[in-house]
Amino acid sequence: MEQVNQNVVGDQIRRLRAQRGMTQQLLSTRCIRLRCDLSRGTIAKIEAGIRRVTDLELLVIARILRVDMLDLFPKPVVRRVFGRGN
Repeated sequence: MEQVNQNVVGDQIRRLRAQRGMTQQLLSTRCIRLRCDLSRGTIAKIEAGIRRVTDLELLVIARILRVDMLDLFPKPVVRRVFGRGN
């Protein structure tokens, strides 16, 4: 059976955050303002693929980064789930 990474969004979150010139600390502060308790250290673990991300955390992070939640997932994962062309 194929091994599946438990956290496939970490790299995308890091890339999108950096594109916006946002530090891990600033992302953390904005998450906390939205009542999503993610410390800078937790953000670092998420980006490193060490910590899983909850559905609520994904929604909050997507809102802060101003992207659709699907944009947090690598394109090959989205294609595998939704089929080619999406």
